[in-house]
Amino acid sequence: MIERIAITPGEPAGIGPDILLQTVQAAHSQQLIAIANGKLLAERARCLNLQIKLTPFNKTLDAKPSAAGELYFIDVPITSAVVPGVLAPENASYVLNCLDVAIAGCQSGLFSAMVTGPVHKGVINQAGTAFSGHTEYLQQQCAVDKVVMMLATQGLKVALATTHLPLKDVASAISKDSLKQVIDILAHDLSHDFGISKPRILVCGLNPHAGEGGHMGREEIDIIEPLLKTYDDADVELLGPLPADTLFTPKYLDNADAVLAMYHDQGLPVLKFKGFGRAANITLGLPIIRTSVDHGTALDLAGKGTADCGSLSTALKYASLMSQARSH
Repeated sequence: MIERIAITPGEPAGIGPDILLQTVQAAHSQQLIAIANGKLLAERARCLNLQIKLTPFNKTLDAKPSAAGELYFIDVPITSAVVPGVLAPENASYVLNCLDVAIAGCQSGLFSAMVTGPVHKGVINQAGTAFSGHTEYLQQQCAVDKVVMMLATQGLKVALATTHLPLKDVASAISKDSLKQVIDILAHDLSHDFGISKPRILVCGLNPHAGEGGHMGREEIDIIEPLLKTYDDADVELLGPLPADTLFTPKYLDNADAVLAMYHDQGLPVLKFKGFGRAANITLGLPIIRTSVDHGTALDLAGKGTADCGSLSTALKYASLMSQARSH
């Protein structure tokens, strides 16, 4: 089966359109469909001196692999002319409309998965729409109670118990119930979408030295340890809570399928040190498959042809692998 993968380039003034156009210079075994403004894509291709054949997508035709230099697209109107590197709040609605088209296509089964380019949270909020990130937006649009953010690169997957929270709010956001939801989603999707029969997950402690026996905090003793013990007979192996400063070493990672970090900057600096530019952001717990790049809009690089498209290629790879796993 040829997979149809929708791609939303994200912020039009950023490098999202650039890396998409660079990526499709090579042939792909999937049918790639950009959810974007056709005129914007054509103008950016000219800016980058890239040859591109933009073909309007027709869902009535059989899916076929994307040829080198060809990009299928679903045209989405854009409000204001785009200048690479210059944000325009009036185009924030365009960014969200692209996401909505891709989400609806995945929900209907038209697309096998969606891959998202980088968005600029600040300009979307400036335009009057409360927006904390793709992850939370997808949760809302797909009407699910809980999602989990996981980043993956070669040899390492890191999921997060909390996402975009101020550090001062993290401890109060971690409860037995919330942590159980995260672990259940992580274990299920590692099995369902990655084909791991009994995932082995390393669980970080919240506090330094995993609380040092209660001397540096009691969250490990009161919340994390008791919850992990309830999984002793489950189809998942949980090891922890472990001190985050020693967990990310070969002694532990060589025999693990994923790491569960308690907060954003506990786990992601290590993941990005290991694989920045070759990592994908994956939203677990959705009824659809969504992967994304691991970087921001890089406004200073937009339109210059110097942006690295490695993360987009990685996101496409994971989207395809997860789609294949779900279809079996």
